[in-house]
Amino acid sequence: MGCGTSVATETQGKRVERDEAVQTPGPALTMKAAVLIQRWYRRYMARLEMRRRYTWNIFQSIEYAGEQDQLQLSSFFSFMLDNFTQLNGNGPDLISQLLDPVVDPWLDREICYSLILVPESYSGPRLSFPLSVSDTNALLAAFKEQQTLHARYVLQLLYETKKLLKQMPNIIHLSTSYTKEITICGDLHGRLDDLLLIFYKNGLPSAETPYVFNGDFVDRGKKSVEVVILLFAYLLLYPDNMHLNRGNHEDYIMNLRYGFTKEVMQKYKTHGQEILQLFQDVFSLLPVATVIDGKILIVHGGISDQTNLDFLSSIERHKVKSALRFPKRSLEQLDIGQSCRLTKRLRLTDGSRPSSSRSHSKNQRTQNQRKRRCGLSRQDSVASTSSSLSSSSSSSSLCSPRTPSCISPRPCPSSPSIPYSINVLQVPFLDSLTSVPLPSPPQNEQEWKQIVDVLWSDPKIQEGCSPNTFRGGGCYFGPDVTQRLLLQHGLQLLIRSHECKQEGYELCHGGQVITIFSASNYYEEGSNRGAYIKVGRELVPRFYQYQVSRTTRKLTLTQRVRAAEGSALRALKEKLFAHRSELMCGFQEYDQNYTGRVSVSEWALVLEAVLRLDLPWRTLRPHLARLAPDGSVEYQSCFEDMGPGIPLPQVTSNLAETLFRYRTDIEIIFNIIDKDHSGLISIEEFRHTWRLFSAHLGVAIDDSAIDDLARSIDFNKDGSIDFTEFLEAFRVVHKLDSKDPHLSEKMSRKKYS
Repeated sequence: MGCGTSVATETQGKRVERDEAVQTPGPALTMKAAVLIQRWYRRYMARLEMRRRYTWNIFQSIEYAGEQDQLQLSSFFSFMLDNFTQLNGNGPDLISQLLDPVVDPWLDREICYSLILVPESYSGPRLSFPLSVSDTNALLAAFKEQQTLHARYVLQLLYETKKLLKQMPNIIHLSTSYTKEITICGDLHGRLDDLLLIFYKNGLPSAETPYVFNGDFVDRGKKSVEVVILLFAYLLLYPDNMHLNRGNHEDYIMNLRYGFTKEVMQKYKTHGQEILQLFQDVFSLLPVATVIDGKILIVHGGISDQTNLDFLSSIERHKVKSALRFPKRSLEQLDIGQSCRLTKRLRLTDGSRPSSSRSHSKNQRTQNQRKRRCGLSRQDSVASTSSSLSSSSSSSSLCSPRTPSCISPRPCPSSPSIPYSINVLQVPFLDSLTSVPLPSPPQNEQEWKQIVDVLWSDPKIQEGCSPNTFRGGGCYFGPDVTQRLLLQHGLQLLIRSHECKQEGYELCHGGQVITIFSASNYYEEGSNRGAYIKVGRELVPRFYQYQVSRTTRKLTLTQRVRAAEGSALRALKEKLFAHRSELMCGFQEYDQNYTGRVSVSEWALVLEAVLRLDLPWRTLRPHLARLAPDGSVEYQSCFEDMGPGIPLPQVTSNLAETLFRYRTDIEIIFNIIDKDHSGLISIEEFRHTWRLFSAHLGVAIDDSAIDDLARSIDFNKDGSIDFTEFLEAFRVVHKLDSKDPHLSEKMSRKKYS
C-alpha cells in the first residue's frame, strides 16, 4: 500500500516536471510576445486617438458653422432695419423690437420688482438685499434640488447687479498682494454641475478665494439661468473678490439662437420679457477685460493688431448691446452690394482655418465645375475670386448679410433712388466684400470693433492678423500680434477662453497665450475635461482639471470615444442630408455616365467644396458611404439611413431640403414673431416668417407652395400653426435608430475589432 503510493507519487512528480518544462517559455519567446502585445496596443491606441481627433474636428467645425450662420442672419436683420423702411410691408416691423428694443423705463426703478407678490405657497429661496452668505447658501441648496428662484427675486437681483456694474470700469485691475491666489475660470455655458464642482474643489467665492469668470456663462446648457444667478449673487456679495468678464454669448441676439432666451421664457412665463430686458442691460455692462498685477491680461476671445487697451478702457461699453449688431451707417457710408450670395462661397476660395493644408487648386476646380453644373453666374465667380484675392487685410468684423438681388443697394432698375458711393475701399469683411470709405470709420464703429475683437478672436500659429472666416467674427491673431501687444502694455501673459479644449486648457504662442475652458463634456459625455487656473504672487499659472460624471460607473476611454464619435457622426450625417441636392450636383459632375459611383478623392473633394468643414473625409468615408467592388464610392449611400421626421407629401423636395438646412434660422425668425412665446402663430404670421426668410436667403419661394405648406401642418384646421410640430416635421431622423438602437454600436465595434 505504502509502496504503491510511493510509486504513484514519483510518477506524478515526473509528469509535473515535464509540464513545467513545456509551459515555461524561454527569454527570447517571452520578449517576442511582449513586443507583439506592445505593438498591438500601440496600434489600438493610435486608432483610438485618430477617432478621438476626427470626432473633435467634426464637433468644432459644426459649432463654428452654426456661429457663422447666426452672424449672417443677424447681419441681414441689421441691414434690413437700417436701410429699408419695409419688406413686403412688414419686414423691419417684425425685427425692430429684437434689434432696437425699447427698454421700459420702469425697469430702471425699484418698482420693477417691488409690485410683484411672492405667494405663500412658494417653497424656494427667499432673498433679502443686501445679500448675505445665508442667501447665497440658500441659492446653492435650492438649485441642487432643482428649484427655481421666484421672478420677483430674479428682477431684484438683476436690478442690483445693474446698479453695481454701472460703477465698474471697462478693464478691472486686480492685485495678488491682497490674497494668496486668484482663480480664473473659462466658459461654463449653462453647466451648473461644472460650477458646483469648481466651488467644491476650490472653495466658494470669498475674500480668501477670489474668482475671475471669463465670459460665456449662458447658452447651450440647460441651467444657464441658475449659473448666471449664482455668479451675480456672489458678485453682489463680494464685489471686490468676484469678477465677471463679458463673453460673446452675453449677447441677446446669440441668446436667441443658443437657448438662453427660450430657457428664460420657459421658466418665467409671466415676467420673462422683463427679465430678458434686464439681462440684456446687465450683459452690456459687464467689463470686457481684467488685468492682474499689470502683467496678465484676461479677455474672453483674444486680440487683433488694432486692439488698444487705453482706447478700450475709455469707450462706453453699455452702448454695444450686441456685438452682432453693426453700428448704423447709411448706404452712402457702407455699401454691401457685393455681399450678395458670397457669404457661403468665400471660404471655398479663401480657405478656412489658418492651419489648414487643403489643396486650394483642387477645391477651385470643384467649385468651377459646380458653378457650370448648377448654373452659377460668371459675375458671382468673379466676385468670389476677387474677394479671396483681397483677403490679406487684417481688418476684422462680422459677416455681411446675404443680400438678395431684389434689394441690392447697387444702382439698378429696381432701386434707382439708392445712392452709391464711388470713392470707397474694397475690404473683405469675413464672408463678403464690403465697400467702406477711405477716411477712418466713425467713433462708434471703432468702439464696436474693439469689443468684437476681444470677444470673438482666436489665436493662430501663423504670423499676422487675418479675418476669422471659419468662426465668422473677430480675427485670427498670430504670435507677432501677441508679442507686440504684450510689449506695448508691459504685459507678460494673455489668458483667454472662447474655445473648447480636450484637456480643458492649451498653451500657444510660446506660452504667452493660454486658453482655459471650464465646461466639461461640452460636446458629448466624455468629450473633454474642464479646467481652471490659479495664479499667485509669482504669477505662474497652475492648472486644475476635472470632469463631471453623470454615472456612478466610470466609462473607459474606449466607451467615451465611441459615445462621442457616434454623436459627432450623427450630426455630420444630418449636414449631408440637409445639403443633398448640392452634393448630388457635385457628384454627378464627376459621374458623367450616371453610374452612381465616383472615386474616393472625387467624393472627398465634393464634400469639402459643398460643406466647407475642413474634415479628413477619406478617414471618415467608412462611416459615411459604401464602397463598390471596384473601390469607388457609391455616393447615394451617403443618404440611405436618414429621412424626414414626418413626411409631408404636399411639400416639394426642393422646399423640404431648404427647410432641413435652415431649420435653426427659421426657428429664430419664428421666435421673433412669436412675441408671447406661446409656440403658436397664425397663418398670416407664418407667411411673414417666410418673407423674412426668403429675403435672408436671397431666393424666391413661391407663395402658393408656402400656402400649401401652411395648410398641411395646420393639423386641427384652426388657423394656427404649432411651430414645435412644424420643426419636428423637418428634423432629420436616423433610420437605424428606429430599427435597432444597438445596431450602430455593434457596427462600430465590428469596424475596430
